[in-house]
Amino acid sequence: MTATARRGIKRVGHKGADALAPGNTRASFEAAVEAGVDMIEFDLLRRRDGRIVLAHDPEDARRRHPLTLDEGLDLLAGDRYASVELDADLKHRGFEREVVEALRSRGLLERSFISSMHTESLARVGELAPGVPRGWSVPRVRRDYTQRRWALPAYAVARYLRARLPGRAGKMLAAGRCEAVVAHWMLVSAQLVRAVHAAGGELYVWTVDDRRRLERLVELGADAVITNDPRLFGGLPQVVS
Repeated sequence: MTATARRGIKRVGHKGADALAPGNTRASFEAAVEAGVDMIEFDLLRRRDGRIVLAHDPEDARRRHPLTLDEGLDLLAGDRYASVELDADLKHRGFEREVVEALRSRGLLERSFISSMHTESLARVGELAPGVPRGWSVPRVRRDYTQRRWALPAYAVARYLRARLPGRAGKMLAAGRCEAVVAHWMLVSAQLVRAVHAAGGELYVWTVDDRRRLERLVELGADAVITNDPRLFGGLPQVVS
């Protein structure tokens, strides 16, 4: 077993606990806390009316009444969530200042991690909030294509990206453009783990809903795993801060 596996893994709830309650909602965040997560990941986007809301994509925002940025952060700033870290995932560019200021005004920056598929957003966050860890999320996609009818093409593309990612990740981290790589599980390899750690970064892996895959990632040396069902973490060593 690797040293990383022995010291534990950060347990991250995707959209809270999307397998247990609709994601990015109060119920989902509550379920994540009940399951004992170390971090809650939530999605942020700006709607056409200008409001920033907790939603994964425009379709998600349209089919329900999502929490606004202020409503979501007011909830997560409560005592119930005081021991949980936060991963604010920016789904597109252009509202970095609003997010940083909203987190800062509630005293949440010190326990926040800001991730995005857009390197421009990460650069802007670095300007606005030096010291707040940033995660470069890869690949840049709108959804997890392995779950749909185009899964076979997605696997072919993933093999190509998997071979290139260790070098790209090492350069991003070494240049100070992010502090962590947030990679889809199909892109994770031993070479990626080594490259990320050699550059002084952390590796987060999304979205893992299979216990055996989760255990393999722990053995491989991932620092954090993101799942829709935090119950899968039961019995695994907890991260040591």
